[in-house]
Amino acid sequence: MNITTTEIEGLVILEPKVFADGRGYFFESFSQREFEEQVCRTAFVQDNESCSRYGVLRGLHFQKPPHAQAKLVRVVKGTVLDIALDIRKGSSTFGQHVATELSGENKRQLFIPRGFAHGFAALSG
Repeated sequence: MNITTTEIEGLVILEPKVFADGRGYFFESFSQREFEEQVCRTAFVQDNESCSRYGVLRGLHFQKPPHAQAKLVRVVKGTVLDIALDIRKGSSTFGQHVATELSGENKRQLFIPRGFAHGFAALSG
């Protein structure tokens, strides 16, 4: 897995190694060991899925402590512009955001630590 750091500490883009041939493709979308070695130690306790039509804007949403959540976001079909906004009071990057395109084609994932607002715009239907 390739990890790309962003301008905001802790907010990273993950790109899995994809093995493709004439039959299709295979990739490991998550490995606890590799994630902890390259990103951070965390325990994922929930897995959600949503479907949005072209042009839909979802967010920015967040959870306040003690219910704050880290998120690992990916798109399995279509394309979104995914945005994470630092709302951690006292953070040197408070108010800054990172926007990246996630799609079923590029298979990128965005890890969003606790303390961020998150949203996306559907760029395809």
